[in-house]
This record gives sequence, structure tokens and C-alpha cells, in this order.
Amino acid sequence: MSAILNRSAFAISIAKIKLFYDEEDTKIIMCFIVKKFELNMANNKKLVSFDLRGDFAFFKKPDYNDGVLFSYNMLHKPALLGILGAIIGLKGYERNGELPEYYLRLKDLPIGVEPLKKSHDRGSFQKTTVEYINTIGYANTDGNLLLGECMLIKPAYRCYLLLDMSCEDHERLFENLRDGKAEYIPYLGKNEFQAWWLDDYGESTFQEYVFEVAQANFGKYQVVTLINKPKVCIPDGAEEQNLGNNFNLFEIVFTFESYTYFETLPVGFNLVLFQYELRDFVLSNFILKSGNGLDGLYFLPDKKCYVQLH
Repeated sequence: MSAILNRSAFAISIAKIKLFYDEEDTKIIMCFIVKKFELNMANNKKLVSFDLRGDFAFFKKPDYNDGVLFSYNMLHKPALLGILGAIIGLKGYERNGELPEYYLRLKDLPIGVEPLKKSHDRGSFQKTTVEYINTIGYANTDGNLLLGECMLIKPAYRCYLLLDMSCEDHERLFENLRDGKAEYIPYLGKNEFQAWWLDDYGESTFQEYVFEVAQANFGKYQVVTLINKPKVCIPDGAEEQNLGNNFNLFEIVFTFESYTYFETLPVGFNLVLFQYELRDFVLSNFILKSGNGLDGLYFLPDKKCYVQLH
């Protein structure tokens, strides 16, 4: 009897669950083992970030208009996965109609992107258009091809990753980012636009965070990353004057520094059409209302802010 009671007290203090005496000693032991397993699983997750920057970037949009190619303003998930794949040496595009190795192995990795404050103006990066002539014969059957590219100037992003350290690829990412190593040279959209994650003094920007999974209805808050804007269905018979209050994410209190930036960005690939799958994102310094039901929110106590990973 005493041995059973002592083991019960030990399980209660460690697992923090309420147990009642049972003649079958194995029930107490199993409760402790299950709780211990859950704690170990939680410890396998690491939320880290690193800063990506470059002199130029060009994240090509599929749109094409009057000889000018345009770039997405924000670093999107497929582009970031390509950079992460280069860092750990995964293969890129090899055959038409086949997704690259880096995407297949990293597509489920939760990521978040925060444009660094001093690098953008209310969500927009400075841009310039460069014109060039393609004189390669097989590309121009009717003369030289004149093209323009609208590229970003000195973009900088803080990239958040939720790594599962039980996955070999995630573990390699953690080690290479921490040590400032890459198997292939990462670049921002084009191979002449090299990317790096060191600061102005040559120090690594890699950070690891203590984090908490955000609970529902936890009060007003601010998200520093791009927010995956939820789709809203307006019910039949909704009164027009109530739509703004019911479906607005933000507490609108205007200041001189207030801004809200919207952009439709790729989050993956449509495997039938083999095109980007797009979603709407928003970046804002407004405070968000409580109870919005946003998914993938994590609280960083050291920074006293929230990030959204998708």
C-alpha cells in the first residue's frame, strides 16, 4: 500500500493530474508515461528566426504587361522554402511538371515573415525598373526581345520557423542557420541577387525564442508578421451598418504612423493547374480585436508580441 501511494504522489507532482487510488498499479504508471511523452513531444518544437536581406530582390509574378515583369513586394512561402532548401542542400527544379525536392520536403514547415521596420515604408519596399535586351537567337525568332523588370531595392525580412527537431531536415536547418552555413548560395528570386542573414557587423541574426501557443479570446493584441487574412462569409440579411464592426480585424485608432498594407501572395502550388495557390495577406501596426479566431498565432514573451505562422 505505501509503495503504491508514494508512486501516486510522484506521478501527481510531475504530471499535474488528479489520480485516485486504484488496486491496479499499472494505471498510475501509464498516466505518468503518457504525460511524460507529451512533454517530450512539446520539447521537440523550436521557434526560431533569422533576418534575410539583399541589395536587390525579384520574386516574379506570373502577370506580364507591356514588356514589364513585376515582383511580389513581400517574401512569400514558396520563395522562402527555396532559400531554406538551398541552405541545407536540397535539389531545385529539374523537370517540367514536377515539383522540386525542397518544396516536397519542406512544404509543411510553418513559416512567418516580418518585413524589417527600417527597410520599408508602410509595407512597401523601394523599387526600380531595369530594362535589358535578350539577343539569344533561339529566344527571338522575330528580333531582339526587350524586357523590363521591376525589382525591389534593399529588402529585408525576419523569417520565423517552427522547427520539429525530430525531423532530420528541420534539425539541419536549425544547425546551419545557427552556424551561418549554407550548402548552396541562397538568393532573393534571381541568382545574381545573393541573400545573407548576417547583420551590418557580420554577426548572425539567428534567434531562438521561448514561445506560447495563443489561446482563444486572449484579449487585444498586435501581430508583427504578415497576417493570413481569413475569408469572411457575409450572412443573408446582415445589416449594412454592422458589417464594419463584425468583420473588421482591427481596432482602428489612427495616428500619423498608422498603416495597413494588403497583398495577395503565393502559399503553395495548385497540383492540378501547376500554378501558385494564392491567399490574401495584411500587414498593419493597428491593434487586433480579441476573438478574431486567427489560426497559427504564437506569443513571444521576450518580444511581447505575436507572430502568425502558416
